[in-house]
Amino acid sequence: MAFGAPSLKGRALRYLAQREHSRAELVRKLQRHTEAGEGIDAALDELAAHGLLSDERAAASVIISQAPRSGERRLKQTLQAKGLAPELVARSLAQVRGSEFERAQALWQRRFGAVPQDAGERARQMRFLQARGFGFELVARVLRTAGLPPDDLPD
Repeated sequence: MAFGAPSLKGRALRYLAQREHSRAELVRKLQRHTEAGEGIDAALDELAAHGLLSDERAAASVIISQAPRSGERRLKQTLQAKGLAPELVARSLAQVRGSEFERAQALWQRRFGAVPQDAGERARQMRFLQARGFGFELVARVLRTAGLPPDDLPD
């Protein structure tokens, strides 16, 4: 017995079973499987009505999975690439804004764990953290406090 191609709703469910997707991501993925985008909105509206599709959950998933190793800039870029609303992006970033220094410091500790011995090594460590979305001032602060006990950290 041969089966036809899965319906748009079935394809969307398969994508959602793998990980949380935003509505915009699913629209992009499903457009390949239909003529002129017909039926996509109806299928996604039904999934959203049943609580299976949620942009808020997709944003929370990104924050939970990527925040420990990414700065605010990288997180913002990722959330925007998923087609999330600017207000949702701002709310999601506000949740992690207060922990950015601690996250950068923990990432630096895991990756390097030793104070840079020369300017070349310092530049390499700074580039590493900046490439992960942490701002220059924050990166400089992390390296300034590298090797200090937690009680001696400046504010």
